[in-house]
Amino acid sequence: MDASDPEGVVKALNEEVRDGWARTMGLRYVRADAEEVVAELDIDDRHRQPYGIVHGGVHCGMIESITSVGAALVAMPRGQSVVGVENHTSFLRAARAGRLRATARPLSVGRTSQVWDGEVRDEEGRLLATGRVRVLCMDEGARLAGGKASARGVD
Repeated sequence: MDASDPEGVVKALNEEVRDGWARTMGLRYVRADAEEVVAELDIDDRHRQPYGIVHGGVHCGMIESITSVGAALVAMPRGQSVVGVENHTSFLRAARAGRLRATARPLSVGRTSQVWDGEVRDEEGRLLATGRVRVLCMDEGARLAGGKASARGVD
């Protein structure tokens, strides 16, 4: 994936390098570059908790996904990969149906760590959740969960 080609990045995220969570949740990337990442999903039964509203984990996962993608697009040209080390998500308003749109933007982009803000809104633009994710930037070959990190993932 070439971080300097935003259209190619979106295509790759939606077709080639979809992680299991994004694929399972139906997350679709709309925009992805080092300044902003936007993704959407259409709410259905797999997203709802027993009270019929979107599960908080969906909001958390959307924010984790989009902020991690943004951080990776910053780190990849440096030969680094990223891994989340902190996710703080606040739930502000419930939703039951419709389309969710999540947007992430960088707050701090350093060599060893990055901090990104994310938000989730409904179709009417109402703010449903906000989050802040801190990621660790790892150099090629760093050990991660029994494997070696690379800009492509873990080998």
